[in-house]
Formats: sequence, structure tokens, C-alpha cells
Amino acid sequence: MAEPGEQLPEEVLALIFRHLPLRDRAAAARVCRAWAAAATCSAVWHDTKVSCDCEGEGMLPPYLSSCLDHIHNLWLEFEPSRERSRRVATELLTALAGRTPGLRGLHLECRGEKPLFDAGRDVLDAVHAICRATPALRHLDLQRLPFTLDDALVLQVAHGCPELRSLFLNNSTLVGSVGPGSVLELLEACPRLCTLGLHLASLSHPALEVLAAPHHPPFELLALRCACPEDARAPPLPNEAWTALRHRHPGLVVEVELEPALSDESVTCVLQPAMPVAVLRLCLSGDTVGPVRFAALHYATTLRVLEVRAAASAELDAALELLAARCPGLREVHCFCVVRPSVLHAFRAHCPRLRSYTLKLKREPHPWRPTLVE
Repeated sequence: MAEPGEQLPEEVLALIFRHLPLRDRAAAARVCRAWAAAATCSAVWHDTKVSCDCEGEGMLPPYLSSCLDHIHNLWLEFEPSRERSRRVATELLTALAGRTPGLRGLHLECRGEKPLFDAGRDVLDAVHAICRATPALRHLDLQRLPFTLDDALVLQVAHGCPELRSLFLNNSTLVGSVGPGSVLELLEACPRLCTLGLHLASLSHPALEVLAAPHHPPFELLALRCACPEDARAPPLPNEAWTALRHRHPGLVVEVELEPALSDESVTCVLQPAMPVAVLRLCLSGDTVGPVRFAALHYATTLRVLEVRAAASAELDAALELLAARCPGLREVHCFCVVRPSVLHAFRAHCPRLRSYTLKLKREPHPWRPTLVE
């Protein structure tokens, strides 16, 4: 510990200040010259998280505006239903557009409910501006935005961000407006893209063929969300295409999220034996037992996380026990209905790598907390 009157080194102050919220960084910069130098150095701002709900004024004071140049990765939270929070978020994004050297990563997250009939045009316009003026952008995560994403945004990303490595568009909107054609153009314009999150309706057989091409760089993660009517009507992707993709990228991880919009018939078209599914989240209005059994039979070597939201039944318990016996690599299982004791025993006995589970033997008050395996 430093003695009274002794100043901590700037690099130590920077390590401390980088964990402070925006408002406290501004306060630290006003303490003295040494603290101001530490609070404005690039190490503090390289990775920055801003919550527009708790930052007070939200925007940077003028004497810290130059620090925007140091932000490489920004995690931005705001409440779309609160005008002030929303305005601060869009102003910050607009201010960041075109900065040199510019953002490398942008993660946007909305808190609370969005207003009815809110298209989020102001927020999406700010994202457009970032993508248009930031050619070095490598990571863009929009899966926590509740607004409808469209082809115009995807094409802006394709034309403006050639260095892109990861893009998540699999958000919670109930309308799918990103067509397969724009995704295909994105894959061709961003050859280094290795992580992609989409609604199922945005993915096509030609896109899988592009990813499986011999010259394509390694592809690591494909996250698919099936939640809107367009996903339920999407043409099935043939098992042969998944076989070719898996052969080209043996390390590929596929995450699948199936929601109530899908009928039983649609589910059988989505899940294909050759898909290397590592994460499977089931929240279906129809049959859940069938998909769990299918996963046990076909994803035994790849499945790492299973999440099930369904009504309790003896058939579901039996399917879960089968899956436990066939999927020894499972790390997490979360079942949000009461199960019989033999289900818990099966996972504890057959899954030595299990690290977290939600398997309740009797009804408990919500929220249900997972159990961590020591």
C-alpha cells in the first residue's frame, strides 16, 4: 500500500480506473494531474462498458471527449422506453462513428420493455453510421436489440466492415426481415467472418455451400434462432449440406434455439443428424420429447448444453435419462419443470464433465437457480 503523500504509478491507477463506470472515471480525472493522466490513457478506455441508465449525465464531459479515440470495444446498455437513456445511447454511438482508429467491437443491449410499435429507427440509424464509418470493426453483437433488423443493415455491414469476424443478428424480434440473399452477400464480402448468429429464415443452402467451400477460412460458431413465422416457413436445409460443412470445419459449433412459433413438423425439418449441435434450447408449444430423443441419438458427441422448457411428464423424464446416458460430454442441463429423482441421478452418474444443472425434484418459488457442481 502506498504511504501518505506517495503517488501510485500511472499503470496501477489505470488498472483501477478501467473498472470504473463512466461517471466515476470523469470524477477521477478531476482529482489531480496524475489521476487525470491515468484516467485518460488508452489502457483505461480500450474496453469500455457504458450503462445509460446509471451514468448520470451519460455522455462524456468535453475534457474527456478525446478518450473516445481510445475505445476499441464498447458494451452499451440502455432502456429504449426511457427517452433520456435512449438519447444518450444514440448520441454516444453517433460520436463514435468515424473515430480514428475506430471501434473493433460493439455490443448493444436493451434493458426493460421497448415501447409498442417502436421500430428503433434512431438506434438503428446510429448503428448504420458506425458500420458505414468504421471499416476496422470486427465484432458486432445485436442479439439483445428488440428491433427488427433488415437487409439494409446487413448490406451496410457487408460493404462497410470487410474485416468483420463475428456478427450476431439472432435477436428476439417476432418479424424476420433479413433475407438469405443479403447474408450470402455478407459472407462473400467478409471472408474472415467466423462467427455468425442468424434467424433460421436468413440461412440458405447456398450460404452453407459458401461456408463449406475448400478455400473458406475456418468457421467456428453458427447460432440459429427459430422464433418467428418466417423461421417456421423457411425451406429445410438438407442433411448433406450439414455433412459437407462439418467435414470442412470439424471444429464448428452450432447453437440452436427453438421457440413456440415452430410446429412439430417444422422442428423435424430444422434438426438434422449431421448438425454439430453443441447448444440446444427448447421452448416449444408442441412435442418436446421427440427433439430431446433426437438429440440423444444424433448429438451424443457434440452436445454440451441443453435447456428445456416444457410440461413435466414421464415421457420427458425418460427422454432426459436417455440423453444423459448417451451424452457424456454435457456441461450444462437446465430443465424448467419438475423431474423425477432418476433423471438427476442419470446426469450425475453419466456426465462427468457436468458443471451446472437445473433439475428440480419438487416445485420451488421462481426464479429457479442452477446448482453448481464442485
